[in-house]
Amino acid sequence: MELKVYKLDGSESGETVSLPKEVFEIEPNQHLIYQSVRSYLSNQRQGTHKTKGRSEVRGGGKKPFRQKGTGRARQGTSRSPVMVGGGNIFGPIPHTYKLNIPKKAARLARKSALSFKAKENEIMIIEDFSFEAPKTKDLANILKSLKVDEKKTLLLVSEKNDNVYKSGRNLPKLNVLISDKAATYDLLNNKLILLQKSAVDTLCKSLIN
Repeated sequence: MELKVYKLDGSESGETVSLPKEVFEIEPNQHLIYQSVRSYLSNQRQGTHKTKGRSEVRGGGKKPFRQKGTGRARQGTSRSPVMVGGGNIFGPIPHTYKLNIPKKAARLARKSALSFKAKENEIMIIEDFSFEAPKTKDLANILKSLKVDEKKTLLLVSEKNDNVYKSGRNLPKLNVLISDKAATYDLLNNKLILLQKSAVDTLCKSLIN
């Protein structure tokens, strides 16, 4: 697959980049995509939810009312789960939601996501760029020149670049990631994947054995 390389002003540079078939033209495996996304979202959960059981709530040392003659059901403690202010029955307790999938499966899921995006023409190549200092306005102008400023966009760079990252973090429809760190969820949760030219090799090397 050949894709054109665009300049920062939105015009074509005249160059093209060849995308390997084994990454961008495979038959997407929908089940692995599902597993990968489910694993990613599960691993974002802290699992710190907690409610108090009857042994943890305060009070309850005294019988709330006499056993007989009240017309009410007998109660031995006001901390019973059936009483107002009592403990919680089978409430949530802290636990991990961590889910792991095999590395090969995760790699194939990422390839499937990229192939899906390529098939839908939702991948765009841009020449490499950086900033001397964080400048949100400059990055916003680049996106506007490319006519992608209204789309939810994932910008993939080849290596850590704080100035580009800081320039993009205040743009509500832009996410900036290192290309080989983007998960399947990141690839699919954006309308357009904007790849810096040098990031193509970094991305492909992480996916080709």
